[in-house]
Amino acid sequence: MHSIAPTYENSAISALNGSISDDAAGETCDRAVTDAVLLLLDHRTLDRECLAQCLVSYGVGLEVLAFGSTEEWRKDGAVHPPIAAVLVNIGGRKVTDPNIAAEIAGLVVEFRPTPVVVLADTDELAQILKALECGVKGYIPTTIGFDVCVEAVKLARAGGIFVPASSVLATHKVMDSGGTLARRPMAGMFTQRQEEVIRELRCGKANKIIAYKLNLRESTVKVHIRNIMKKLKATNRTEVAYKLSEMFPVELGARD
Repeated sequence: MHSIAPTYENSAISALNGSISDDAAGETCDRAVTDAVLLLLDHRTLDRECLAQCLVSYGVGLEVLAFGSTEEWRKDGAVHPPIAAVLVNIGGRKVTDPNIAAEIAGLVVEFRPTPVVVLADTDELAQILKALECGVKGYIPTTIGFDVCVEAVKLARAGGIFVPASSVLATHKVMDSGGTLARRPMAGMFTQRQEEVIRELRCGKANKIIAYKLNLRESTVKVHIRNIMKKLKATNRTEVAYKLSEMFPVELGARD
């Protein structure tokens, strides 16, 4: 169930900017409420309510509607204004998780052409690239400040795409180092040793053979496989191969 009062208006802006008259602030608020709103989706009630209040306080310029999911938003009895942008807070979940990727891609399709922006705890390059692949117009890591977060939403509304500077710098370093990212497409999700085990798994090799080829103990190989399965939420080797082919179809196919 969504919060009792999921709507957060921009009346707080006037308190932050004394140069705006009460009439002007009221007019701005009324216009924002009438024209469009920011839809905030976060299944964690306290997190989304705090985030909604902060977005308003930092001048996002829109009324904020906060819900736990699109299903809750649809079931709400109120007639909502048009959606100007959708901000999805996935927290510690990762876009490279097939279920999360499918959820985000579904939102992009459902709200198109309205921009969808992702807020997440990680700034890993692999996560950002996967989010962009899903069609989002921005990826905001929680390592940045609220002022940047607000500007990222505004940029998406204006037709731009926001990615954190850290990812741009990481890409630049990869290019300077001779394409490490191209050689390790799964670097954001698996360790280098896990990638080596994965390549052998996809060739159908047994644990004993993998251990011999990678100069590891067979028990260590089993630990790596368990960790790989845990990250992919897979129950067996076949499912590991299938999910990896879905997530990295071109890269892994080329490597094999």
